[in-house]
Amino acid sequence: MVRGMKGDPQNAEPGAEDIREQLAKALVEVGAVEFGDFTLASGRRSDVYVNVKRATTRPAVLRLCAKAMAEHVGGADRVAGVELGAIPLAVAVSLETGLPFIMVRKKPKDHGTQSLLEGELEVADEVVLVEDVTTTAGSAARAVEVLRESGARVDRVVVVIDRGEGATEALAAAGAKLIPILTLGDLRRRAERKAR
Repeated sequence: MVRGMKGDPQNAEPGAEDIREQLAKALVEVGAVEFGDFTLASGRRSDVYVNVKRATTRPAVLRLCAKAMAEHVGGADRVAGVELGAIPLAVAVSLETGLPFIMVRKKPKDHGTQSLLEGELEVADEVVLVEDVTTTAGSAARAVEVLRESGARVDRVVVVIDRGEGATEALAAAGAKLIPILTLGDLRRRAERKAR
């Protein structure tokens, strides 16, 4: 059970169950997985919408995301997240690992430095990009490009949920490996178990 969620014992700690299973269960329990007719950010239609942002506003779920993602950032100098949904994830992974984080903007500010990046980045720093959900990986691929143009080495993207609709291939073409914590199939199975 996830500490801090309704009905769960306050002294429960992650680790009793597999963290991936805990996270899948938590995402379903907080209503982050919805069934219906949705248009995704990629423009594609889907019968499932995964709102990781809704889940990461809950400290217990954000902590699970950070613990699961932290297992995949070894050897990195920094973590990075794309605004908006990946910023809380980057902060949480930073706190979990002690690594500094970078925020990647989708477009430059119209004032100040007009930079696409916020945070310190040294040339040749190894950066692991974190994301909430990938479908086609358009925003992740663009963030990898922006980070590399600024001197970073980026070869891993860790995502909470991969929808299995081309993100792995798109990132591989960009020279980065997608590491999903969960897949859409994992969440479907968890939602089906809950419905029984």
